[in-house]
Amino acid sequence: MGSFDYAEERPEHITAILNGLDRYNPETTTIFQEYVAQQCEDSTYDCYANLALLKLYQFNPHLTNSETITNILVKALTAFPSSDFSLCRHLLPPNFLPPIPNATELTEAVQKLTTLNSLLESCNFKEFWNTLDSDDLFADLIADVQGFEDTIRRRITGVDTSDVETRIPGVIDSSMREIERTMLEDWLNLRDEKFEEFVTSVAGYQIDGNTVIISLNKDNEAKPTITRESVKIDQFSRVIRRAYEQPA
Repeated sequence: MGSFDYAEERPEHITAILNGLDRYNPETTTIFQEYVAQQCEDSTYDCYANLALLKLYQFNPHLTNSETITNILVKALTAFPSSDFSLCRHLLPPNFLPPIPNATELTEAVQKLTTLNSLLESCNFKEFWNTLDSDDLFADLIADVQGFEDTIRRRITGVDTSDVETRIPGVIDSSMREIERTMLEDWLNLRDEKFEEFVTSVAGYQIDGNTVIISLNKDNEAKPTITRESVKIDQFSRVIRRAYEQPA
């Protein structure tokens, strides 16, 4: 699955920079940093622009802003199961990547966010929420990204809007027809009325006792596959002829 790259919502001046030589101009660093802050505030996401900023940091390490890097990585987490986080992480300077001696705050932040990404990639959602709640530093890391937790829940269930026709296939939507309520509660880190509100109103699922029924879609609907092969008569004739040939 590709990244959430809202190119249609990208400001014109950002588009102009990305399409021109100014994307390599160190003076555009501040503009990109402000754009990252905007993404955090209005819940949009532009991976292409964020990668361009990380590339500028590579060439101009003295302009690096730790808070911006953290926000880029957190925003990339919300695009799972795409490879955005790995792409962003691999553009970081080596001195920011663990394990290294005399680790800085940014190095520790990268390490903790990498742990969260690994849990998401392995679909270990219960442990993801437990880890997120286990350290106050995680709360600080995601503080600037509005709606982070809700966005993760939408990615797990495969919901980007309430419209089933425009929903984004997620882990549950793509692989399940039903799931135990208690398990899904752990996966979404929601209980009681909040769980029921999200599952029915946002995800569009149905609750039947301790079972949650997943809406049918092209990914979880079982359909028979019919495989047909076209074999020509002359292929059989060659096989039969060789069976009666005398060995030399």
